[in-house]
Amino acid sequence: MALIENLTSGSVPSGSNLLVEFDPASHWYNASITIAADWLRTGGKVEYDAFTQPADDVRAQLKRLGIEPEKHEREEKLTITDWYSATLGQKSKEKYSHPTLKMSELSINWSQEMRDEPEPDLLDIGDQESTFARFNDEKVWVEVTLTRIIPVYKIRKSINFITVVKGIHSEWVYKKLEAAVDGIIEFKLDETGEEIRSLMRIRALRNVHFDSRWHGLKIGENFEVTLEK
Repeated sequence: MALIENLTSGSVPSGSNLLVEFDPASHWYNASITIAADWLRTGGKVEYDAFTQPADDVRAQLKRLGIEPEKHEREEKLTITDWYSATLGQKSKEKYSHPTLKMSELSINWSQEMRDEPEPDLLDIGDQESTFARFNDEKVWVEVTLTRIIPVYKIRKSINFITVVKGIHSEWVYKKLEAAVDGIIEFKLDETGEEIRSLMRIRALRNVHFDSRWHGLKIGENFEVTLEK
């Protein structure tokens, strides 16, 4: 998770829930896979939630970054959960998937996970949880996030990213999520100059000193996202 930790004075504490608010044309999608790859390199476990793309697309990008996804999946170091098929009304062919994005059905699963053993080496990250708003009332989606998802990762002592697109939900959604999480990270586009730049910053982070300035991002030929020097 070097992309985030390069802007802090120490590691993000276990059990942290981090909210990512991003412009859809920013580097967030590639950044999410870069963060997952970095975590795997340190020997940690990753659960990647694919909402907007097939699981094989995630595997292909991990390979570009020098990660062998199939090897990590066999060793149970990497889990790619297919949410994308459900958004198309299709049955998933993946080992890990959810047949629905309806919170009324999913909340039961998360309630059961609240009994899981701690996994401080686990990172849960995905591309875009705003997808839930297509299938649920905003209030239902946010309330399940606050009462099920966030507590699950606290109990498991794992790090969890909640990823939402900027400007498409009501102000109530952003304020409720922002008040509940341990940190807020933003990805945006800067169109004030001759060239469009993709930027990121840490807006808030509990119990860790951090650099709150906007930082430029660069993307490599293999689509790895790093901070501009």
